[in-house]
Parts: sequence; C-alpha cells; structure tokens
Amino acid sequence: MTTATTRELRTPPARDGAATARSSPPAAQPSLPSLTGLRWMAALLVFGLHVNNFGYLGGTGGRLVNWAFSPGATGVSFFFVLSGFVLTWSARPGDRPLSFWRRRIARIYPVHLVTLVVAFVVACTLTHQARPTAKQALSNALLLHSWWQPWWQTLNPVSWSLACEAFFYAVFPLLIPLLRRLGARGATALGGLSAAALLVLAWMDLHHWWSHSIYSFPAARLPEFVLGAVTARLVLLGRWRGPGMEASLALAVIGYFLVPQATHGGYPATVCTITGFALLIPAAAVADLHGLPSLWRRGWMVRLGELSFAFYMIHLLVLRSATSLLGTKPRFGAPAGLAVTAGAFAVSLALSWVLYEAVERPARRLLLRRRAVPPPERTAARREAPAPVRD
Repeated sequence: MTTATTRELRTPPARDGAATARSSPPAAQPSLPSLTGLRWMAALLVFGLHVNNFGYLGGTGGRLVNWAFSPGATGVSFFFVLSGFVLTWSARPGDRPLSFWRRRIARIYPVHLVTLVVAFVVACTLTHQARPTAKQALSNALLLHSWWQPWWQTLNPVSWSLACEAFFYAVFPLLIPLLRRLGARGATALGGLSAAALLVLAWMDLHHWWSHSIYSFPAARLPEFVLGAVTARLVLLGRWRGPGMEASLALAVIGYFLVPQATHGGYPATVCTITGFALLIPAAAVADLHGLPSLWRRGWMVRLGELSFAFYMIHLLVLRSATSLLGTKPRFGAPAGLAVTAGAFAVSLALSWVLYEAVERPARRLLLRRRAVPPPERTAARREAPAPVRD
C-alpha cells in the first residue's frame, strides 16, 4: 500500500522544450489531495474483500457482497501504482538514499511493528489460529516474508504488501535518476515495457510456470510501481495526455468488475485493472493541479485517506479476532450481517484513528526530528567565547 500523505505530494509541471523536460523538478510543488482520498477507496475495497471472505452475510446479501467485493484484492494493485506516482512526484532533488529510506521507515514501520505485536497476541490468544515460528516472526518484522511464499500470510496477512513496498523503496533511488534523464518519449517507452512485463508475468502465472503463485512476490509487483512512477514523470513534464477523471474512473470500474469474468483472481487480475488505475491516478493529479471538480478532494475523503494506512493494517486483525465470537463464516441474514459488518468497520476505523494519532504521527515526528542548527552568528560567538572554568 502507498503511504505518502498529501503534504508529501508536490510539483508543478514543466512545459518548455527538451532541455526542460530532462531537468530535475523544483523542490516545492502543489499538493494533490485527491490522491489521498483515492487511497481510502482502495482500502475500502480490501476491507470489503475480507468481509466477503469471512462470510458475514449469507443468501442474497452474501451474493451481492461477493459480486461487489470479490475483486477487492486489486485495491492492493492500486496502492502499488499510487506508490510509484507519489514517490516520483515528491522526490527531492539531490536527496540521498539514506535520507529517503529514513523517511520511508518513519512512515510505515511504527504502525507495522504495533500491528505485528497485536497480530502476535491474537495468534497466541485464539485457539484456532496458528502460532508463528521464530523465523516467520523475524521475517515479518523485517518485511522479508513475501519473498518466501509459504510465509507471506503469517501474523498480520496484509503486511505482505509492505514487504513489496520495502522492495520498491530499495529500488527507488536507482529508478528516480533514470526517470529524470528521460523525456516524454523515453518515459512512455518505459511505461510500455512495464505494462508488457506485467502481461508476460500474468500469462506465465496463469499457465503455472512456477510452483507457487507470484501474487505476493515483490519483484513481480515492481512493474505496477514503475508504471505509477512513469505517469508521475509525464505529469511533471506537462506531457500527460490521458483521459479526464470521469472516463478514467469508468475504465477503472469496468476493469474491476471484469476480474471475475476474466480470471479467478491472483496476479492475472492486475491485467484487468491496471489500465484504469494507471489512468485514474494521473487524472486525479491533473484535476488537483488545474482546480477541476473532484469528489476525492473533499475534506472528509482526505481525512479518511490519512487514516487509510492504519485502517488497512488493523482491519483484518479485527475481523480475525471477531471469529471467536461469531464463528467461522456465520452467513447471517441481511440485518444481522449488515450490523456485524458495520460494527467491524466502526471498530477498525476507531482503532485506525488511534493508530494514526498515537503511533503513526508522533513516531514519524520523533524519527524525523532533527537537532536545531544554531544561527551562524551564534556559532561564531560561541567559538570566540572563552571556555568555561570547571572545578
């Protein structure tokens, strides 16, 4: 899942000539709040998928939930594309890899560690949950578990996407200098190669070229991240020529509901939604840059988007804990099923607010806090002052 806030999203496009196209963007850029609002919708798709998997509703209600949210796993693909866009958009000229990695760790790791502890408590408390081995717990804590398929669902299962994000962060300091050297044609070519790689990987996965699915394998999800980075580069250059918000959203919705018709899910599902997602994200960015109407820019959507990372990380643990009271796949009727779903949603949202306000924000401030640098005149005066006498 992408985890940048609107405060990290900045940059006006450059429009004049090849020399400008290949130059680094300026440091200060306008914010893109619509992207934060869209993050919430992606998190909501994943929540709906897990509600469907836990079988809260039976009968007609269950069939409706299955129709609406069985493709919800594609919300993670949206996060990967969005992550590439956001990191490229907010990249700082001359930024050092260690500084970049430090900011990324401060952004995702505190919430990851807290939810990891919660997941461990849940696993040790609920009798029907498997307890992780020491190796599984360590690999999860270090965000390495998605590289080994048997471990990708251990402890907090949704954290597998953070292992992919950690790989993207490792690669990004190598990717961004390349992107900055590319003009519009070069960036478009790189985007085409990324899309082609995704198609090839989906075809190979569908035909079982590997013994395990590559759905959670970090390297296999890199093309989605690169595609997001390429679209950001084109917007930065003022050379984005995609459709507007309405058409892009329509394509994203069509691709989303095409998933059950075209595939049983997994990695090949990304083929259905990648076009719509890769168009919708830059369209929302352009709408913010030019002040065009955007539902996703409304204050309540932006606020929910700020909570989306914590919501994503905690909601499955809430659903898993509820099985001790509700049982496995209870298949309630519509009134009871909706009430239980609303309760799980409310608890998850409340806990996400606690995580955001008590963990995510203060931990980021603490980890990114810098020692105050004294003004030059004070430093000079301090150097000229006599050393104090010590007893």
